Amino acid sequence: MNLWLGIVLIIVALIGGVAIGFYAARQYMMKYLKENPPINEQMIRVMMAQMGRKPSEKQVRQMMAQMNKFQDK
Repeated sequence: MNLWLGIVLIIVALIGGVAIGFYAARQYMMKYLKENPPINEQMIRVMMAQMGRKPSEKQVRQMMAQMNKFQDK
């Protein structure tokens, strides 16, 4: 009888650990994305200005499209 109790407790602990781990990882990612938002058009403009370029609207849109295409993969 003790063997079955041990097996059940191990399975319950495993399921609980997975649930708690998923919740903790989700909270961490939400906090991270809130503090470090994904790249937007304004960030691209600033980055290109720091490199000494004056980007046109077309260039900014092309870079955003490339970033979105890269993130979707």
